[in-house]
Amino acid sequence: MVDRRHFLRLGAGAAVGLAGVRAAAQAQTAPPARIQRYVRLGLTELKVSDISFGSASSSDAALVRHAFDRGVNYFDSAESYRWGGAEEAIGEALQGKRDQVVLSSKTKAGASDTRADMMKALEGSLRRLRTDRVDIYFNHAVNDVARMKNQEWQEFTELAKRQGKIRFRGMSGHGGHLVECLNYALDHDQVDVILVAYSVGQDPSFYDKLRHTFHWAAIQPDLPPVLQKAKQKDVGVLAMKTLMGARLNDMRPYERPGSTFSQAAFRWVLSRPNIDALLISMTSNELIDEYVSASGASVTGQADLDLLARYVEMRVGSYCQPGCGACESSCPNGVAIAEVLRTRMYAVDYRDDVLARTEYAALGEGASACLTCAHRLCLGACPLGVPIAELTRDAASRLS
Repeated sequence: MVDRRHFLRLGAGAAVGLAGVRAAAQAQTAPPARIQRYVRLGLTELKVSDISFGSASSSDAALVRHAFDRGVNYFDSAESYRWGGAEEAIGEALQGKRDQVVLSSKTKAGASDTRADMMKALEGSLRRLRTDRVDIYFNHAVNDVARMKNQEWQEFTELAKRQGKIRFRGMSGHGGHLVECLNYALDHDQVDVILVAYSVGQDPSFYDKLRHTFHWAAIQPDLPPVLQKAKQKDVGVLAMKTLMGARLNDMRPYERPGSTFSQAAFRWVLSRPNIDALLISMTSNELIDEYVSASGASVTGQADLDLLARYVEMRVGSYCQPGCGACESSCPNGVAIAEVLRTRMYAVDYRDDVLARTEYAALGEGASACLTCAHRLCLGACPLGVPIAELTRDAASRLS
């Protein structure tokens, strides 16, 4: 016998399925989605599409062209993405369109790197992008304030500006020391733009509404205030990693026309007062069209909030929150737990083995010590219940 609750669940599933069929039929007749809003990126005065092209997971010029045709005008890359292939794809696709787009790239300028090192990296990016300048050049994935204190970075960016090779400088980050690094960069006027991991997973107020479900304190409460500081200084604020692991297929059964999980996540981010725009890895024409459909958002409806809450509940205990850092000192072997789990996320959630292996290799020993560890002192170190030892061992097995 089927009880009433189970019957209702079956009925809801059928309704969602029918909604999906109707949405597919409507999509065949509806005009292509396009960017609806271009925003001022702080003191740079650059006008960028509120949903813009990230290239960490692709090196396909056709995708760049498709995004451009949908109104995307900001294309972001890094020298490390696809070993330069992402920059090459952007350069190929946007030939003849340089004055219609905003380009940015990134380098991991270390605490002891020289101006010569940094200039070599920049010139390599310019060559692959087929341009004589980038609009924004980021110090990439900063999680050590010593990298921003390196006077060589300051002098390099000033020289590159004078030479016309970059217009504005920035800092990107998503690690446990993100707030410390952002505060230093902002207090010392080192950035015109910042790019940070930001989603419902980084906002304490969202989790406060779900305390009755999770029974733990919100993490990273200092990120929203530092983003407010950036806005007060008129520094442009870009969000990345807005999909909190991007397990899109997990949410398909709960979506309805015009309200997919990704669109709900984007509308939430774009409705935050301290966020200007977001960057998202675009890996197919279909996803580009889905993503762009959320452009122009200024509010988040109840249906969106319900989707986001469902996703957060599903991900708790399996998703390592960027910027948390609670587990940082728990490993006696010094494994960079959060960084290892980030690379595993690229492999398991993003299904991007190339990015995962590239980023894991950059960690040196990675999680190799976890394969033979008998201490397991990391157990219980995560306030969200992530099974650290299990996942770091898995990362080492997958990616070594």
